[in-house]
Amino acid sequence: MKKVGIIMGSDSDLPVAEKAVAVLKEFEIPYEVHVYSAHRTPDEAREFALNAEENGFGVIISIAGMAAHLGGVIAASTTLPVIGVPCKSSVLDGMDALLSTVMMPSGIPVATVAIGGGANAALLAAEMLALSDGELSQKLKAKRESDKKKVLEKDRSVQEKLL
Repeated sequence: MKKVGIIMGSDSDLPVAEKAVAVLKEFEIPYEVHVYSAHRTPDEAREFALNAEENGFGVIISIAGMAAHLGGVIAASTTLPVIGVPCKSSVLDGMDALLSTVMMPSGIPVATVAIGGGANAALLAAEMLALSDGELSQKLKAKRESDKKKVLEKDRSVQEKLL
């Protein structure tokens, strides 16, 4: 199975990365996590992206706040899918990061999830990998069914309590 690369712009993004890692572990998807800044370590970020495919990666998750250029820097250097996760900061509540991540120029796409959406980024990465992995596809379907059952159980509990 291909690996998922998780690149954080700063170690302050670690709580969001941990959410992604938890999902990847749940589905037994191999991953690596690195801190590479688009602005402070641009050569390392670009080098990772340039070599990602030959190093066994299938998807890259980019986690960054504030200017959040990391996803674009990574995407400009690879044709692998890049999923951007904007992070909340003390300024603008993460809207700056969201807009910086989602507003990519034509030709360099970065799929973007919600501010702080590390878990959804990992689920999206898993769905991408599942296109060529039947076992992973079945695991994702089982999770959806399990999630559905949990919601229906909550519905029954609320109905019993309030009726």
